[in-house]
Amino acid sequence: MIYKQLSTLALALACTFTVDAADIGEPAPQFTLPTLQQNQPVALTAFSGKVIYLDFWASWCAPCRTSFPLLNALYSKLKAQGFEVIAVNLDEDKAKADQFIKEFPVGFTVLRDSKGEWADSYVVESMPTSFIIDKQGVVQHIHHGFSSADVTGLEQKITQLLSSAQPS
Repeated sequence: MIYKQLSTLALALACTFTVDAADIGEPAPQFTLPTLQQNQPVALTAFSGKVIYLDFWASWCAPCRTSFPLLNALYSKLKAQGFEVIAVNLDEDKAKADQFIKEFPVGFTVLRDSKGEWADSYVVESMPTSFIIDKQGVVQHIHHGFSSADVTGLEQKITQLLSSAQPS
C-alpha cells in the first residue's frame, strides 16, 4: 500500500517537473526575457510565423565560440526567408556575456536568462543546446553541442521548415 502511494507520488512529481519540457512535436514553452545589451523585454511570441533556432549558451562554452560565427552567417543568409536565431545567455555575470559578444559579434537577438529558469523549462543539460522551432511554434529538432560540421545538417532542417507552407 505504501509502495503504491510512493509510486503514484513519484509519477505525479515527475509529470509536474516535465510538463513544460520542450520535446519534439510539442509547442515550445513561451517566455519573455530581457535583451543582453539594452535590457528590453522580448517575447518568443514576437517571432510567431518564423522558423526559430533557439540557442541556450554561456560565455564559458567552448563550442559556442564555434557556433556563434556560423549561426550569424546562417542567420544573414536565411533571415529574409523568415529565419530567426535567438540566443539565450545563461551566465550569472553579465560582464562575461558582454565580453563574449564583443569577441563574437552577431546580428541576431541575444537574450539573458541569468537564473536559468527557461533553460530549466527547456531541460537544457549541455552547452550549447538548441531547439529548432517551426512556423507554428512547435519544436522540430533538438541539438546538443556544436561543431562546424553540424551547420550543413542544421541548415537543411531549417531550409525544409522555411519552405513548408504556413497553415491557414
